[in-house]
Amino acid sequence: MRILKYLFLLFLLSLVALSIFIATQKGDFQVERSKIINSPKAVVFSYVNDYKNWSEFGSWATEDPEIKMIFPENTIGKGAAYSWESKDGDGDMKTLFAKENDSISQKMNYNGTLSSVYWTFKDAKGGTKVTWNIKGKMSFAFKVYTALNGGVDRVIGSMFEKSLENLDKSLVYEINTFNVKVDGLVQKPMTYYLGQTFTTEISKINKNFKIVVPKIKSFCQQNDINTVGRPFIVYHTYDEQTQLARITIAVPIEREIFISSGSDIISSKLAPFEAVKATLTGDNSHNKAAYDKALAYFNQNKLTHDPTITHIEIYNTNKTEVKDPSKWITEVYIPMPPKVVVPVKTYTPAPVETETDYTRDAETNTNPTTPKTTVVKPTTPKAVTPKAPKPEAEKVVKPEVPKKTVIEKPVTEEDEFEF
Repeated sequence: MRILKYLFLLFLLSLVALSIFIATQKGDFQVERSKIINSPKAVVFSYVNDYKNWSEFGSWATEDPEIKMIFPENTIGKGAAYSWESKDGDGDMKTLFAKENDSISQKMNYNGTLSSVYWTFKDAKGGTKVTWNIKGKMSFAFKVYTALNGGVDRVIGSMFEKSLENLDKSLVYEINTFNVKVDGLVQKPMTYYLGQTFTTEISKINKNFKIVVPKIKSFCQQNDINTVGRPFIVYHTYDEQTQLARITIAVPIEREIFISSGSDIISSKLAPFEAVKATLTGDNSHNKAAYDKALAYFNQNKLTHDPTITHIEIYNTNKTEVKDPSKWITEVYIPMPPKVVVPVKTYTPAPVETETDYTRDAETNTNPTTPKTTVVKPTTPKAVTPKAPKPEAEKVVKPEVPKKTVIEKPVTEEDEFEF
């Protein structure tokens, strides 16, 4: 019994000594890992900049099937955030700033350990050099955990290495695997929509799409407006030399409505049109390839282009429905001018009547019951040349009375997005 007491006392003393040693260790830490990702810099940046993609490459998420990841409305760029709950602990992360195709700065809290996270993206031979850096101050519990598992550099460094490897695999296959099918000429019906129109850099279109569409859908929910289809982008201009495009990001709605003046959301419609259609199966970074194939078909058949619209993209799937980008479906349309039907006036001759001559009966002095009929030969109507219409004053067309008028809530700073 005395030996057991000594052993237990020794164990307690060792535990206390270890606790004191851990507690007195420097709590500051910094870990960094880099890897060449075999994809273009813009693609890698865009993928990492959206927290919804982190469940695809973050090792803590891929290795824990029970982890619960919580995404707010905004998961892209400055102000974006997400949180997670797992068997190993809970955490949350927020983006402080994001410089397009260059760097991202974030703040993370994991089980009470606060840290700053920094990403850089540089062009490199074969792809993009991604550097992932983290520094902060460890909590006592995290000190104990890292001390028992080989140190903080090994614990966090191993997570970073696995995550970067997953990132490379996800981008190489999921982003670069795609297929384009040219469907030929199709007819598109009338479409009413709510949207936002602006000029933006071509490289920022996908980013703005991910910001504007949720904003319009939220507006529809707040004002009881029914949406009836998939979001789309109307390209009014697309200049590859300046890398600028004037676009309308839109969500189709059930019927036309009027929006109060001063709103950045517009209510409009696409008239029925005929267009060349191409279907892309794959990530949206390949939309240009679908447009090029549709344009080649358009030119080969010597079709006439609508001068007001270069093309339209309809996004039939998104990552909330299909996680794998290689399975996303986008339709690209190059429209022809709407057909104008000119009404033709026709001449209809007046009906020819038969003349009837009634005579009196001399004997009875009464009206006869049988008329005397005179047959009138039909005549050929004269050719009528319609006179040129007199010039009329421009008619004022009264707008249709809207079934619904919506007053938009004022735009806050959180609603702003980058053009």
